[in-house]
Amino acid sequence: MRTVSLRNLAAHKVRLALTVLSVVLGTAFVAGSFVFTDTLQRTFSSIFSDTAQGADVRVSAEDVRSSGVPVENAEIIAALPNVDRVVPYVSGQIVVIDESGSAVQTGGAPTIGEVYTPEDQRLGVPTVFAQGTAPTAPGEVAINEGGAERAGLGVGDSTQVLVPSKGTVDVTVTGIYETAVESGGFIGVQFVESQAAELFSDGAHVEYYDVAGNDLATRGLTPDDLREEIALALPDLKVQTADEVRDEAQSEIESALSFVNYFLLAFGGIALLVGTFIIYNTFSMIVAQRVRELALLRAIGASRGQVSRSVVLEALVVGVIGSVLGFAGGVGLAYGLRALLNAFDLGLPSGSLALEPRTVIVAFAVGIFVTVLSAYAPARRAAKIPPVAAMREEFASAGDSLRVRTLAGLVLGALGAVAVVVGAQSTGGSAAATVGVGAVAVIIAVALAAPSLSRPIVGALGSVLTRPFGAIGRLARTNSVRNPRRTAATAFALMLGLMLVSVIAVLGSTAKASVDALVDTGVEADYILSGPQSIGVPTGAGQAARDVPGVDSVAILHPVSVDIDGEEAFGVALDGSPEGLFDNSVVEGSRELTGDSMAVSESASRNEDWTLGSVVELESVDGRTVPVTVTSIYEDSPLVGDWMVSEEVYQQVTPSFVRSDIVVLVGAEPGTDLDTLRTDLEAATATFVVVQVQDREEFKGAQSQQIDTLLAVLYGLLALAVVIAILGIVNTLALSVVERRREIGMLRAVGMQRAQVRRTIYLESMLIALFGAIVGLALGVAFGWGFVRTLRDEGLDTLTIPWGQLLAMLVGSAVVGVLAALWPAIRAARTPPLEVVTEA
Repeated sequence: MRTVSLRNLAAHKVRLALTVLSVVLGTAFVAGSFVFTDTLQRTFSSIFSDTAQGADVRVSAEDVRSSGVPVENAEIIAALPNVDRVVPYVSGQIVVIDESGSAVQTGGAPTIGEVYTPEDQRLGVPTVFAQGTAPTAPGEVAINEGGAERAGLGVGDSTQVLVPSKGTVDVTVTGIYETAVESGGFIGVQFVESQAAELFSDGAHVEYYDVAGNDLATRGLTPDDLREEIALALPDLKVQTADEVRDEAQSEIESALSFVNYFLLAFGGIALLVGTFIIYNTFSMIVAQRVRELALLRAIGASRGQVSRSVVLEALVVGVIGSVLGFAGGVGLAYGLRALLNAFDLGLPSGSLALEPRTVIVAFAVGIFVTVLSAYAPARRAAKIPPVAAMREEFASAGDSLRVRTLAGLVLGALGAVAVVVGAQSTGGSAAATVGVGAVAVIIAVALAAPSLSRPIVGALGSVLTRPFGAIGRLARTNSVRNPRRTAATAFALMLGLMLVSVIAVLGSTAKASVDALVDTGVEADYILSGPQSIGVPTGAGQAARDVPGVDSVAILHPVSVDIDGEEAFGVALDGSPEGLFDNSVVEGSRELTGDSMAVSESASRNEDWTLGSVVELESVDGRTVPVTVTSIYEDSPLVGDWMVSEEVYQQVTPSFVRSDIVVLVGAEPGTDLDTLRTDLEAATATFVVVQVQDREEFKGAQSQQIDTLLAVLYGLLALAVVIAILGIVNTLALSVVERRREIGMLRAVGMQRAQVRRTIYLESMLIALFGAIVGLALGVAFGWGFVRTLRDEGLDTLTIPWGQLLAMLVGSAVVGVLAALWPAIRAARTPPLEVVTEA
């Protein structure tokens, strides 16, 4: 039986290649995801492996949002008997300005300003300067090699850096230092200690202290002993050994990259799921075509187990070949993905590809398991074929009743639809999970009921679309509904891919429409000042706008991070009046927001039981408690969130060196020429190089562009599933041509031309593709509606269906159906009529 299985595979090389390709694509995506994220993790780990080098202990604040460690603690630490040296560190995010006055682009990598520690005080490996020397005075800086190249800076060059909370600072490059690994788009700028403290701290705190012990080993002590000694002296601070610091950094890297890995693996899983249906369909057709062959084997003594195992063996061979090629393709995919990201200049550090044993095991296990599992049901069906009955000519076309699976599909579909509707009535994670469970149930229900659905839908499509083609069209329509199981299985792969695409399309169009509605109905300002999401609008840009002639009013929104009742809470602070700038519909209380007053949204009021006069204690990141009083309740608004406080409160709860603005809204005086005002605003904020001056339409366009970028990434990842679905159509049609070889030969013998044969296959493929597209798009719109409803409290409250995009996908599916049929149709047209008719 092993020989029969292997010879059967060798005799059908094209069928083998198409089936293997389905496995290859899905497996490659999974392997590529692991290789890519493992490479990133190894690279980042090598970067952070130098963390706390030379130190035995690090002392930092418990809350990373706080001002840091009080500087007076340095003397306490230094006075301990087992301490040799105490080295302070401060840093902050900056923007380097090039010679043209523009911000140096890093592709998303951070630009960090930090303290330079002189070599006689430094712990660990000394700084190696490729060019120049270390900074020795305020205004002098050293910059890393990659940053210098990206900024076009050399030793002796003068430029400026923008510190969001302080403004622009003039600097001169005195040295260019080397880094242990190639750091991608990262830019590191080092300042002398006095200037770093001025720019990145309040002068009374540092970010952390690295501590070196006093010859611990020779005294029989360990870093753990030193840690305990310092922790006893400073119980309110976080004290860690250097190894603990590195382990924590490694854990944070793994946590950050795990999302990327899960994200990519999710799309690899989708591709494999689609491939599963293709493989299942392929082996089902193979079994149907070989029914007489398998019956003959049973008749000459082969047992059910042997027949079943022969089919599983074929699947195993396909799985092994597909896994080998898929794994190799995954490594190539990781190379390609990294090259693509580098082409988009995302600023990722580079390093050699990481190939972990786990990746090899998972790639092969997934590829082989999916293939064997997909072939299991056809293998069992092959084993149950009665030998004598199977030798009848009509047996291959016979099939079990669809009644049971259709009824099961209807029941499960009804339950799933109820879950989607129920989940859509609420908001939050549990509601989205309910919609998700309902969606999965509906998808399974459609898979069960799809054969019964295919007959009326494909029949209706065929009666309209194939009418112009006369008898050829009727024949194509008949062929499409003749085997509903095959039609459904072929279409389901495309159905699943387009369903996911349409869900994303609905979410994306709703997000853009909601942003547009928010700006159109909630923002009245003539101009909006915005900055990069990572740093916001630098402090000072709003005040600069206030001083521009023709400006009537300015409202500045600051981000506020505090603890309320022991939980992290995020709100905004308002500097200025909202009048004429943004809609702040107060339903109760005063519109004034001054002193210790607090305004809350209706949802926050209801959820937190805040009413007018309620006192809310805000605990700042430094542990300072600031009581505020609720003086107004406003209608829910995504622009300002759950609560707002005054500028005075913001100053009390936010350290000066981390202050920034979310957005600055500018209103013009009546009669002011807006074009002139824009020019003046751009000139006034030119020193804050990252600030963009936009009117409402431009601001909406910028937000839509960000959404479109995310959608493009998602569509690109889903394209793999759609490609596999198209290959499934090709595979199914090719096998169908083989199965109907005698039928096609008879039609050719009675006068059907080659062109008519090809046209029949084209139309058949188009109907199958349209069936999958219609059901997939309908499901996608329904699920998209459900998920959008669960996100309405996040601002996605303007449901928008992208009808034009859905229509384009429908038309595209018809075109794809025709293109997928090109090779099978040509093969069918070449069927020799006399040779087929005379076959036994």
